[in-house]
Amino acid sequence: MSVFKDNWNGYQGKWRVQVRYVDWQGNKKVFDKRGFNSKREAKEFEMEFIAKKSKDINMSFGSFIDIYLDDIKPHIKPTTLETKKTIIETHIRPYFQNLSLSEITNREILCWQNELLLKRDKNDRGYSTTYLRTIQNQLNAIFNHACNYYELPKDPCRKIKKMGRAKAGEMQFWTLDEYRQFSNVIKDKPESFYAFEVLYWTGIRCGELLALTRGDFDLENRKLYINKNLQYVKSKEIIQTPKTMKSNRVIELPDFLCREMEDYFSMLYKVKPENRIFNFTKSYLHHEMERGTNNSGVKKIRIHDLRHSSVALMVEMNYTPAQIAERLGHESIAVTETYSHLYPSAQRRIADGMDRILEERIATEKGERVNGLDL
Repeated sequence: MSVFKDNWNGYQGKWRVQVRYVDWQGNKKVFDKRGFNSKREAKEFEMEFIAKKSKDINMSFGSFIDIYLDDIKPHIKPTTLETKKTIIETHIRPYFQNLSLSEITNREILCWQNELLLKRDKNDRGYSTTYLRTIQNQLNAIFNHACNYYELPKDPCRKIKKMGRAKAGEMQFWTLDEYRQFSNVIKDKPESFYAFEVLYWTGIRCGELLALTRGDFDLENRKLYINKNLQYVKSKEIIQTPKTMKSNRVIELPDFLCREMEDYFSMLYKVKPENRIFNFTKSYLHHEMERGTNNSGVKKIRIHDLRHSSVALMVEMNYTPAQIAERLGHESIAVTETYSHLYPSAQRRIADGMDRILEERIATEKGERVNGLDL
């Protein structure tokens, strides 16, 4: 008997579930759970437990979410896992929790999309197009996992158009003049000034900045070693590896930035090679950025847009996408090419070059005619 009345002290009148099953290694196990108020409730739990343990695709979508998260947990970073959990618990589980994994259709997916597209906050603003695409990609990932590893015969997302957009609208960045306006008004707080100097002139990510230690700087050889990333999981600081393999990199520093960092290190009390040099949070940087933009009058951008600003500067200096990708730590040049709109003068330079070639050819021909007295 797997569902029966419980006679244990404190559980009289309640129902109990006891299930025997074989785990993935072939070991026989027994699962026991007490405290159900009715036989029906206990029986439903038993059926769902058996379906989950046998990886039966008729299990509820909510149960499969738990399996999915357990499966991917060893393969991704804790911060990535937390991001996925937040999206799933907020935007996916509430809609599909009690539906059978195998019975979710295109129609349910479409209704889910419509509800998210129509959602508005108190200011009548909906989700951004890029965030909608992120939510959609997460649902797709769950169904892909079910198809690839649990023999779900059909992915209901496959024939549905993805909501949202992969890329945001126009990318925001500061010109060099705008950045200098900003940096001039935050010099009253050295730790803020030097942090933004590193962000702008190197193009590193915010998490990479916050993880920097004194030992990451080789000022004599003008090098900065990027090999870690600071993130927060449930308000706890975690130092982990950089975002991608290519993010492990060495950045060449300009002389002036080396001198600035030398000045900054001299202000730090007995700083050791393993000590972090920017001991504040991302929210502090947000606050300082807002203070600087308000006091300088430059347009408001995000902290991550300083990375875009660094790219814009390198584009202006005529560096190639491959060179910029190496400095930024992009996994491939295709990522860097998302900044292609920052190359507005490329077509103009081609056209100007054609003008020059034609003008030189005409000038040469005229010279030849003059020399030959063909006037």
